[in-house]
Amino acid sequence: MASTVDRPSARRPGGRTARVRAQILAATAELVARDGIAGFRYEEVAELAGVHKTSVYRNWPDREELVVEALLAYADDLGSVADTGDLRRDLVDFLMALAESLGRPTARALLLATQATHESPAVRRAATRILEVRAAGMGRRVDLAVDRGELPPVDRSLFGEMLSGPVHLIVNRGIRPFTRADAERIVDVVLAGIRATTPHT
Repeated sequence: MASTVDRPSARRPGGRTARVRAQILAATAELVARDGIAGFRYEEVAELAGVHKTSVYRNWPDREELVVEALLAYADDLGSVADTGDLRRDLVDFLMALAESLGRPTARALLLATQATHESPAVRRAATRILEVRAAGMGRRVDLAVDRGELPPVDRSLFGEMLSGPVHLIVNRGIRPFTRADAERIVDVVLAGIRATTPHT
């Protein structure tokens, strides 16, 4: 049976191209997560994405560029923390989104890219940029909370690490699902600790 991605899409100009690109990027992330950056082949990407091999070569003649773009696509999920006016809720929602994203192949590819010192400098830079995007999103929300008096002045990096660290631990171990109750407990403990240990002026 022919793949649906190979059918013409006259009713939605450009729609097929965007869909094919998304499938290729997702397939690349999955293969990198499974085999490492040096281990995947264009033929496997095309097969997993359900497209012809020429579609991969035409869009990404350089394999490194394909890996970088697959990693950078992940940044779209990590760039911000919501601002509903309720800090606790925003942080809990962020941890739930983080846990969901960590279960995707792209997250495993990102982890491999940040740890593999022998891999391409461009790939490592892309992985580092993604982590910086996530840290910046958290930092903006923390700054707002401090300005509004929801939090005392706090080290933004440490605050983000205290929140996200347990999520990585639970999800990466794979012992049990990460739940909203987990997220709420983490946020409550971190907020209470920050507020209790910061000297009052």
